[in-house]
Amino acid sequence: MHTTERQDSSWSLPDGLAEAIRGTAGEIATLVRSAGDTGLAVPGSQWTVGEAAAHLAMANELMADLAAGRERPYGDGTPESLARANAESLAVFTERRAEPLATMITGQAEAFLDALSHHAADGPAPATPLGLMNRSVLASYLLTHMLGHGYDLARALRRPHMVDRARVGLCMPFMLSAMPRVANPGATAGLTARYRIRLRGGETFGVSLADGAVQVTPLTPGTPLWRAHCTILLEPVAFLLIALGRLNPWRAIARGQILTWGPRPWLATRFPTLFTAP
Repeated sequence: MHTTERQDSSWSLPDGLAEAIRGTAGEIATLVRSAGDTGLAVPGSQWTVGEAAAHLAMANELMADLAAGRERPYGDGTPESLARANAESLAVFTERRAEPLATMITGQAEAFLDALSHHAADGPAPATPLGLMNRSVLASYLLTHMLGHGYDLARALRRPHMVDRARVGLCMPFMLSAMPRVANPGATAGLTARYRIRLRGGETFGVSLADGAVQVTPLTPGTPLWRAHCTILLEPVAFLLIALGRLNPWRAIARGQILTWGPRPWLATRFPTLFTAP
């Protein structure tokens, strides 16, 4: 029986997160194994299916090492440095065959969960490519990363993707943690605004911008009144895909997946430009 909690531990991952990590890794592995040609191009990417799968295999290994407490420097958090680190790692790791990569993706996801089971508290992991975070947020990061590339692989192979409302909810701890880190300085400079972001049937959070600084605040029924200039209501899957750079916001608007209102509703069109997809 799989578990992410030691018998003598009082800490475990949020409900459903371990299962989502394990299930997503398994679904991605099934996709990769179904590829007749791993040299097939991934839409909207410079990578092939084999390269995307190799990146996932290596990223899951990196995350497993971080969960175990091992330092793994990987860029400095900027898009440019992460792109360089990705290119360098793919140049060194040359495996592109479907079966070995699929096995590594699931095996390293399991190694990640096993590593977490040896910690009795949700303490900070070693520095990640997007800064310091607790292990529960690191697990949310792993799931988010797999979903983004799993979506790409599903599109490349013309199969259904695995991004759903429940998994988006499990990605939110990482998304809220990462948003200030991935803010676009050129877009946020000089902007003073307060956004309320509501995911239909899910979380609500506030994003405030002033003097180039970005602050993200989870909003719950007990949170003091948040006076927003602009409220954006999004379908959860659309939110994650837009945030990860996989969906054009205008396409989501045309589908009725985004609604906006407030004293300054025109601010909604600026919101996606304020961040660079991690």
